[in-house]
Amino acid sequence: MAVDAQSSLMSQLQLLNRLPMQKKFGLMVAVAAIIAILVGGWIWETTPDYQVLYSNLSDKDGGEIIASLQQMNIPYKFAEGGGALLIPSDKVHEIRLKLATQGLPRGSLVGFELLDNEKFGTSQFQEQVNYQRGLEGELARTIQSLAPVQSARVHLAIPKPSVFVRDQEKPSASVLLNIFPGKTLDQSQVTAIAHLVSSSVPELSVKNVTIVDQNGNLLSQPVDALLMSGMDPGQLKYLQETERSYIKRIEDILTPVVGASNVRAQVTADLDFSQVEHTSETYQPNHDPASAAIRSQQISETNSNSEQKANGVPGALSNQPPAPVTAPVTAPAPPPVAASAAAAAGKPASTSGNTSNMQKDSTTNYEVDKTIEHVKHPVGSIKRLSVAVVVNYEKTVDAKKKIAYKPLSPMEIRQITDLVKETMGFNAARGDTLNIVNTAFTPPEADIVPPLPWWKQPEVIALAGTIAKYLAFAGVVLYLIMGVIRPAMRNIKAEAAAASARAAEAEEAAQQHHVPQINPIDQATAEAAKELARQNPQLVANVIKGWVSGNE
Repeated sequence: MAVDAQSSLMSQLQLLNRLPMQKKFGLMVAVAAIIAILVGGWIWETTPDYQVLYSNLSDKDGGEIIASLQQMNIPYKFAEGGGALLIPSDKVHEIRLKLATQGLPRGSLVGFELLDNEKFGTSQFQEQVNYQRGLEGELARTIQSLAPVQSARVHLAIPKPSVFVRDQEKPSASVLLNIFPGKTLDQSQVTAIAHLVSSSVPELSVKNVTIVDQNGNLLSQPVDALLMSGMDPGQLKYLQETERSYIKRIEDILTPVVGASNVRAQVTADLDFSQVEHTSETYQPNHDPASAAIRSQQISETNSNSEQKANGVPGALSNQPPAPVTAPVTAPAPPPVAASAAAAAGKPASTSGNTSNMQKDSTTNYEVDKTIEHVKHPVGSIKRLSVAVVVNYEKTVDAKKKIAYKPLSPMEIRQITDLVKETMGFNAARGDTLNIVNTAFTPPEADIVPPLPWWKQPEVIALAGTIAKYLAFAGVVLYLIMGVIRPAMRNIKAEAAAASARAAEAEEAAQQHHVPQINPIDQATAEAAKELARQNPQLVANVIKGWVSGNE
């Protein structure tokens, strides 16, 4: 079998060698085309599809991005004359997120490095322009460092200084923010950006800073309103958080009772942000002196003895002239007035002798009942709460599984009211109000989006594209095989069969007439000569003419 296969291969090679040059060239072209198509298809299948990662990059950002791609072993190439950077399409979003964590691209902002290359002889106007550009770039870079900000642009309007006070103008600034998708800036962050810009420019007021996002929304307007009303963003945030806290507490307590989607609550809180401190000092009388605390006590006692020099009792009787002298043996009794005076003085009625004087003083100081009170009221205390609650009708299902809605009973409404009052800390003294309404909710109208036909589904379109690609590749290969190679092989086999038949006939004729066999090589040469004579008879005629001329 191996010998037969080898002889068959040799015979086919001999037939290929005997083919005309035109057929050989066509066969070689067909085989080369098939090989090229196979190699091209393999390269097409294995080569990734490149998409634009970034375009219009600055030289600095482009260099940093390429260095990061090389560190991550990500293939890349350039397009549009180097203006676009392309990477495999299946890694575009992943690489963008990784580069974003590194802060790339940073943009083409320039800062104070403009002043590093100042040339000698630069005019004052050019220096001022470069300084303003550098200041704008530095402010934009600083604002871009905030987490929600993707990019920023700052424009400063700085007027020329004037020596006249009435001609002086205040500077102003405009800030354009590009916020990351899905992120927002709260009022405190907007205020921080406004204060950052105003603090970087001399005599720039916060009210003259305008902040706009990429959608054209004016972000600095609420800040100005808050500044004019006297409420800062922190107080507004605390007010909103307080209201949200009460709403969540009310909905959390009613959800198990009426259902998650059957209750809505809104709370309006009136908070007192004024800072109040007062000190009072109160004095109260001591109602029980015995129980009062003694602060101090002083007792003074004086006792003295002295000789009586003056006799008699002072008074009207002592100032009368003496009575006439008489001679009675017994002296008359003293008048009653003088006796009573002497007795009242606690002294002997005698008008002669020593006297004793004793004096005692006592002073007692009691503690005063005094109360000192220092009160500081908390900032942000609740002055009044207004609560509105809407409860949906009760859902019922009858025996036929038909859904119906009915209002709540008065007892259920009263229970819900008590729950809400306890949750919000209802205080009628401070003016709290509560309104609970039981009504049927209007179901939201769902946006009915018609489903896409199956032939418009993205997955089906992608699959159809892949199948079409492989079918086109297979069709080209099949055409080359069936239209070019197969007919050529048929011709080769037919010629091989004809040659074998002629060889067999020659061998049979030689056996019958004892004619020596013709060498297959000579026979092939003769066939080649015949084919040459058919294709180019003029050349054969010239060759034969030369032979004849030579023989002559």
